[in-house]
Amino acid sequence: MLHSPKRINSSARWSFLIGGKFMFLGVLLGAFGAHGLKKIVEASLLETWETGARYLLLHALALLILGLITQLTELSLKWPRFLIATGTFLFSFNCFFYVLSGVKTFAMIVPIGGTLLLIGWGIFLWQIFFFTRQELPKLN
Repeated sequence: MLHSPKRINSSARWSFLIGGKFMFLGVLLGAFGAHGLKKIVEASLLETWETGARYLLLHALALLILGLITQLTELSLKWPRFLIATGTFLFSFNCFFYVLSGVKTFAMIVPIGGTLLLIGWGIFLWQIFFFTRQELPKLN
């Protein structure tokens, strides 16, 4: 089948594209860290690389799931998706840049990414809790 009978909405498509790109890069960079960097960098830096790859893969999967929620429901989840994507980029890629360059500035940006991730997930929980509750019928 060349065409889906149902079009993907633009919000979900954005999440699928970013999530897919992050997933691709997470696998690529994770493999590079496991095989290419193993003999080049010290163990503590390799752990930093692995942490960046793990967060990239986990949040890539999360963005794919958030895109699916956006496609199948009326929730846009705009801010959670944006903050999680931005936080993931800042967290993971600054881990990678730090390991490759040794420049401490990159390491100092990582907590900003982590904070954006926390805010994004907090807003997600807020929206799921408050905007998906249905009023129960009153008993007479």
